[in-house]
Amino acid sequence: MSTMKNVFDSTVVAELTARINALTPTTKPQWGKMTVDQMLAHLSVAYEVADEDKHHRPNFFMRLVLRTIVKGKVVGPTPHPRSSPTAPAFRMTGRKDFARE
Repeated sequence: MSTMKNVFDSTVVAELTARINALTPTTKPQWGKMTVDQMLAHLSVAYEVADEDKHHRPNFFMRLVLRTIVKGKVVGPTPHPRSSPTAPAFRMTGRKDFARE
């Protein structure tokens, strides 16, 4: 079983930053089905949920379920399996503006 890289390690941050900076509007996916602009928008949603009031917040019961069951799988050390389902708020359809994302 592989583990995810530690994003609090400066070497990993440098590697990820280099990978992001190398992306172009024509970069082909290596892992999923999204286009590069959709993938960047998908990743941005996590920050929007945490930092802005742009997305609907779950009710108390759903927050409890998310914390107790889902959180460990989403932010745990094990990478997500390929073709695993994506929460509706994180699904991207249609093309996005690469430069903006």
